[in-house]
Amino acid sequence: MADVETLHVDDFVALTVGIIVYFVGVLLTRRIAFLRNFNIPEPVTGGLIAASTTYAMFVVFDLSIEFSLSNRDELLVYFFTAIGLNARFSDLLRGGRALAILLVLTIAYIVLQNLVGLAGVTIFGLPEPVAVLTGSASLIGGHGTAIAWAPDIAERYGIGNAMEIGIACATFGLILASLIGGPIAKILIDRNNLKADPNAADIVGIAYDTDGGRTVNHISIMAALLALNVAIIIGYAINAELESHGFKLPLFVTCLLVAILMSNAVTYLLPRVPWPARTRALALISDYALNIFLAMSLMSMQLWTLAGLAGPLLGILVLQTVAVTLFVLFLLFRCMGSNYEAAVLGAGFGGFALGATPTAVANMTAVTKEHGPAPNAFIILPLVAAFFVDLANAIIIRTFLS
Repeated sequence: MADVETLHVDDFVALTVGIIVYFVGVLLTRRIAFLRNFNIPEPVTGGLIAASTTYAMFVVFDLSIEFSLSNRDELLVYFFTAIGLNARFSDLLRGGRALAILLVLTIAYIVLQNLVGLAGVTIFGLPEPVAVLTGSASLIGGHGTAIAWAPDIAERYGIGNAMEIGIACATFGLILASLIGGPIAKILIDRNNLKADPNAADIVGIAYDTDGGRTVNHISIMAALLALNVAIIIGYAINAELESHGFKLPLFVTCLLVAILMSNAVTYLLPRVPWPARTRALALISDYALNIFLAMSLMSMQLWTLAGLAGPLLGILVLQTVAVTLFVLFLLFRCMGSNYEAAVLGAGFGGFALGATPTAVANMTAVTKEHGPAPNAFIILPLVAAFFVDLANAIIIRTFLS
């Protein structure tokens, strides 16, 4: 192969391409009934087409395209801050039992995921320590956890390509996570004839049909942006202060917490002040942030870097996909109440268990756009994912490696 030329795409152009990629997904979703019926998120469709296009350009023209993703990461902060603004302490208290059940199920699934990874490496003849890289380190943990653990595994067990295996599993897992959530929810909703609560409020996701008479105008958009920006500024400041004392949290977690506290304080202390929580304007901004984040994440995948690892890893990931699907259909759905909210959580768990929290929320959003809101699901799952899973995952990974 000739020398590969690299094309760097800067922040603004990358963001614009992400918007175009999203609209490609919207166009295809409107025209292809299968994508609508199985609740495949629009940015997933467009992002996978974009990633396939860049792969074809690499193969045919020896051209590697690299997108700058700093704008993408800012969108993630906006999205989770919007989730926080919509959270009410009353809902959190009411959902406390559900949150505890989901946490227990998630910890149990982390163990199961590593057992499936161990079975997979045994079947395909890979070294046993690779099991956690084909399990929770890369899947529930995502790219960050895989990158964090790969050097330790490489050094302790002499697995030179541990980093490549971890990144490949996290990337393939992200693709699968984006595709399975909608079909899981469809199976549960159709099989059990489930309906959304007609009185439930939208947290994220603009319905496909009408706006229900709730007008979005420039004032409501500006008010929502102002509340978001204030929460993010405070979140930045607190995050920097915590980091200076050696306590590091992802920025979106800090902003999420600030938004929850700020939203509840304002609505309690100043009940007459108009507040954008659970408005169509905030849902619109949240939709924009999530959809473009996911479109940019998928379009920036360099599939050619994974080609050499595709065979056995895809085989193991098929086992992981079957495992999470059965876990949701026959255990999680029943434990979470066997209702519509549980079905939406099932779609989210499928995305989270193989991909990342944004993928999970995108899956849930695609379902709620079609079938109606499920506000508690959007509060419970991000809280479990943001606060508890990384610690539990680290302990379980260390136990498996021992």
